[in-house]
Amino acid sequence: MDLVQPPRPSVDRLADTMPRGPLLAIGALLLAVLVGVATVRLSGTEIRNPDAPPVAQRSLRFEDRPDGSVAVLDARNGQQIEAIHGEAGFLRGALRAMARERRKQGLGAEPAFELVARADGRLTLLDPSTGERVDLESFGPTNAATFARLLTVQPPAAR
Repeated sequence: MDLVQPPRPSVDRLADTMPRGPLLAIGALLLAVLVGVATVRLSGTEIRNPDAPPVAQRSLRFEDRPDGSVAVLDARNGQQIEAIHGEAGFLRGALRAMARERRKQGLGAEPAFELVARADGRLTLLDPSTGERVDLESFGPTNAATFARLLTVQPPAAR
């Protein structure tokens, strides 16, 4: 039982059926975009909007506890202001990313992070020791609120 296969067009015949003008235009556009991006990247031009002035700021340290929780410490006085139990996926994920960069640079967990609320409503978690930053509002209001409450929460003794 022979299966009859239709003849396949040759590569030359395919090239003849594709319009050359639009392909050249697409290629030129892609080349122009690549050159433009490379020019901006290599020039060192800052492409971010400048940060608005801070309206609130707090230095925080985060420590893993034996029970699996994460202790949130006020870096100024070392007092625990919060204990994060359970998943807390976004908070743990953001901290893991920052800790990974510290490990790559050979730094420990001792330096404090800076949590900064800005006049334009943005909330930023900064790691001054590595230069890393996470613009928390980019992940939605619920996730940003997880960190925003750490700006105002008081230690248990002060409550």
